[in-house]
Amino acid sequence: MTAEAAMVIPALVLFALALLWALMAACAQIRCVDAARAGARAAARSEPEAQVVAVARSAAPDGARIAVERAGELWRVRVTAPMPGPGPLSLTLRADAAASAEDLVEAEP
Repeated sequence: MTAEAAMVIPALVLFALALLWALMAACAQIRCVDAARAGARAAARSEPEAQVVAVARSAAPDGARIAVERAGELWRVRVTAPMPGPGPLSLTLRADAAASAEDLVEAEP
């Protein structure tokens, strides 16, 4: 019985750590998506670019890079964040969001 426990317990610990890492990666991805959306909304309201980046950075994971660009009548915000992990489990998480610039929306007569 002791030999079986000695084999199973490390496997269970490793499995639990893998689940914890996956949960942390999912949470970081959700934060990237939220940050991109918040930044795109701020850009669409014609906020200054520094404020758009600040809004996105406040919702983004630590160490995230934020890029803001205007493409025609759309503002695009891209958030890229590293997700550390052991060896090949380190990831780069990305999220994009776009919003129509409000200065181009015409009011109905």
